[in-house]
Amino acid sequence: MILIAGPCVIESRENLFKIAEGLKEFHEDSRIDFYFKASFDKANRTSLDSFRGPGLQNGLALLKEVQDRYGYKLLTDIHETWQVEEVAKVVDVLQIPAFLCRQTDLLVSAAKTDKIVNIKKGQFMNPSDMEYSVLKILKTRGIQKANYENSKKAGVWLTERGSSFGYGNLVVDMRSLKIMQEFAPVVFDATHSVQMPGSAGGQSGGKREFVAPLSRAAAAVGVDGFFFESHFDPSIALSDGANMLKLNDLKMCIRDIFSIQNALGKKDEF
Repeated sequence: MILIAGPCVIESRENLFKIAEGLKEFHEDSRIDFYFKASFDKANRTSLDSFRGPGLQNGLALLKEVQDRYGYKLLTDIHETWQVEEVAKVVDVLQIPAFLCRQTDLLVSAAKTDKIVNIKKGQFMNPSDMEYSVLKILKTRGIQKANYENSKKAGVWLTERGSSFGYGNLVVDMRSLKIMQEFAPVVFDATHSVQMPGSAGGQSGGKREFVAPLSRAAAAVGVDGFFFESHFDPSIALSDGANMLKLNDLKMCIRDIFSIQNALGKKDEF
């Protein structure tokens, strides 16, 4: 089971390593393919005054420190084509943010690396249309048809993070998980799916009480992995605190996910 976890953004060296330390058990669990996630820059914050992160060079240096200390595989966002080459030197997964999921030049640049590419489904996208974003990666890598096996071999994932539901709200259509799984492995982003974009006076709100039930539902549907932004204290997080999970709550979510998978007869797969 793919598990992506970590803070929304690199806030400080101290906080980054405190969170990384709290995630060690997932890296050590043989049932889990663990990726530590943190962004060096949040380029799509609601307000110009919001914290964005330490930037490319400092952020990559800190992520490399985490990798060297813990042996974690790394995932981070890229926003522009000029970032791709430098980021690919450090991380294992290049993540395409949801707002950029159709950005052809960015997708093609990521595809020219040897890294896994995780494309987050735009909140505005029909899940079936994400096939065309997947094909931009696959065709750049010499593969002409998008299906689950081709995408898995080529290292292309899709991540569901909810769809726009009026202003300031998202909803998850569980059908999208199966629709997208026809042409790529699917990760369920349980924390961004409960985000309430722009609903908190110049920043996004969220309802973390729905993270656990939505992750259980996705486990019952059957997905390839899960994405949880996590923090030792979400109340002091500098980005997305309202929908992030405390580390102990993340442990309970993972326990429940495995219980559901086992109940559905998937025990031998993990």
